[in-house]
Amino acid sequence: MGGLRLLAVALTCCCWPPGSQGKTLRGSFSSAAARDAQGQSIGLFEFHGDHALLCVRITNIAGAIAKEAKLYLYQAHEWIKLQENNDHYSCSEILSKAQITMTINQTEHNLTVSQIPSPQMWHVFYADKFTCKDDNENSQVEDISFEMMLLNPDAEGNPFDHFSAGESGLHEFFFLLVLVYFVVACIYAQSLWQAIRKGGPMHGVLKVLTTALLLQAASALANYIHFSRYSRDGTGVPFMGSLAEFFDIASQIQMLYLLLSLCMGWTIVRMKKSQSRPLQWDSTPASTGIAVFIVITQSVLLLWEQFEDASPHRRHSHHLARSLLIVLRVGLALSFGCGLYQIITVERSTLKREFYITFAKGCILWFLCHPGLACISIIFSDYQRDKVITMGVILCQSVSMVILYRLFLSHSLYWEVSSLSSVTLPLTISSGHKSRPHF
Repeated sequence: MGGLRLLAVALTCCCWPPGSQGKTLRGSFSSAAARDAQGQSIGLFEFHGDHALLCVRITNIAGAIAKEAKLYLYQAHEWIKLQENNDHYSCSEILSKAQITMTINQTEHNLTVSQIPSPQMWHVFYADKFTCKDDNENSQVEDISFEMMLLNPDAEGNPFDHFSAGESGLHEFFFLLVLVYFVVACIYAQSLWQAIRKGGPMHGVLKVLTTALLLQAASALANYIHFSRYSRDGTGVPFMGSLAEFFDIASQIQMLYLLLSLCMGWTIVRMKKSQSRPLQWDSTPASTGIAVFIVITQSVLLLWEQFEDASPHRRHSHHLARSLLIVLRVGLALSFGCGLYQIITVERSTLKREFYITFAKGCILWFLCHPGLACISIIFSDYQRDKVITMGVILCQSVSMVILYRLFLSHSLYWEVSSLSSVTLPLTISSGHKSRPHF
């Protein structure tokens, strides 16, 4: 299992998707691209309020007028209907069904998009007089460079906010999260470092748990840096956004590795183990193979989810990746919960039973927070669901880490339980046990 983490991190580094696009868009309006796709996709944005603004600037006015360049805006639900019935509509009919059409014949255009009563996602497309023609030669004309800003009203009602409705509040959330991490580090870093330096039976657990926590903190910091820049220019630092996702996935892998190391022995070969050592890690070929499979499966699903999340045509695939992740986590939670329940019901020692119960709370909370929040988010509006899941999962996983830290750093409980029978604790280093975990 020691090399498994390196394999997973290497896989993540090699397959990482590019940073997501911001809300200050730069590029070229292409007649050829618009003709091939029956409308060139420019971007999407969740406008809110009654003073939302789309601002587009171009340099080649003569070319835009000659091509009769236009922007077409579709509400998300209407665009989905058109996609589902694409075969029933001609190119011109699809363009005619746009909720908003804007002719591009000036250097700068400002379009107010009112969103009353609730925020909605809008798709922005470019098309011109060549888009719906069969003549391919006329579409091979010069592209039009553009800069487009998609803005929502700020607290004062002015259209200066680069965050879409689904992103608003995340900047403040990550600021508070980084602040909490900093304060907690100032208070507990020294004592935690001393506990790790002492070694002992829980040394391996604390190292892996601390690594996962540091990766989570690094993810929060990278997100805060990205959103801080994003709030000013609508582009942010895409590299920092991708780095934040990388740190988050690495943290997920670390925690999965830790929990599998603590639990896989009794979930896979529990019946063969003596009751005196119910949580001892046993690196048999079967348990190691299943652990490798689970970690790689989660890594692939997390990467798939991130790729689809960055894609403008992500709706069904993104939900499939997320659904598979939820199924995996629910399955792991049920497996670990059933195993721990069997151990707790036959355990006579009150101290050890409390130890297992507390461990079960932290373990199951880690796995079930995402599925649980995904179910709860259904009661919220579409634009709020991703925010609820994102912030809720981070908070719940932080609570799970705190539970595990309190469990393994509790000197009195640890001394009493370990003095009764140190080999019954998870990941203990016993001289009589040949198969010890390697970190």
